[in-house]
Amino acid sequence: MLARAYILIEGAAGTIPSILQKVSAIEGVTNAHAVTGQFDMIALVEAEDVNAVGKISYSHIQMIEGVIRTITCNVIELG
Repeated sequence: MLARAYILIEGAAGTIPSILQKVSAIEGVTNAHAVTGQFDMIALVEAEDVNAVGKISYSHIQMIEGVIRTITCNVIELG
């Protein structure tokens, strides 16, 4: 079973379209959308385990120019 997480992304003003395009191209990102609210984007990531999800966040998403911060929300299955 794949590990899944929603990654909330805050970007610098004027960088959102560029960040969204780059995030969408990352292997393991199944969906990415601009959103309103405290964060600017949300991405759904799927990987082999939670460590691989973390590596996608740290090694890829956080390294994109203009990304200020991220929060990773791991999906859990209830029941």
